[in-house]
Amino acid sequence: MKDTKDVTLAYYAENAEAFAQGTVSADMQAKREEFLREIPAGGRILDFGCGSGRDAKAFLEMGYAVDASDGSEELCEYARTYTGIDVRCSRFEELCAREAYDGIWACSSILHLPREELRKVMERIRDALVPGGVLYTSFRFGLYEGMRGGRYYTDFTEMSFREFLEEIPGLEEIRMWVTNDVRPGRQDDLWLNILLKRRQKA
Repeated sequence: MKDTKDVTLAYYAENAEAFAQGTVSADMQAKREEFLREIPAGGRILDFGCGSGRDAKAFLEMGYAVDASDGSEELCEYARTYTGIDVRCSRFEELCAREAYDGIWACSSILHLPREELRKVMERIRDALVPGGVLYTSFRFGLYEGMRGGRYYTDFTEMSFREFLEEIPGLEEIRMWVTNDVRPGRQDDLWLNILLKRRQKA
């Protein structure tokens, strides 16, 4: 059986252009504003699983220092053209920065990891944040874990994510909220939005 990450990346390789064009104009302004309230002006942000580069470009235009990465070379190429910055092609588990970012934006990206791998990547995210740094991430709302539409998904509810978060010391909840999908024709799909903070060192 193929690794679930390979299957998911194969999906994006085959559908990169359609995916990018279908998401690049999605209105994420309200969610970005929630995230940026916690980030110092001009702070360093990692767009982790940047897809089309939609949010990286928005952060750049607001004066933030932005790094961007994605596991799909095809999406990285699209994002490089769209944002005008170098976009690193790397898998989530390759993140090795230490206390480098004021914020990490993982919008609808790390949801493709199986739960155990997700826990390890969340630990890497924690370590890449400065103390007091903030993560925004989002998952489909529910309790499903498995293949869906050619990609692997791990879904969460507020309760199941809080239980999962207990496995990751050093991260604490700021806020969780549920929203409808902002894409046309997808408004009935629910998403769990999450803001977490790396605890300050004692």
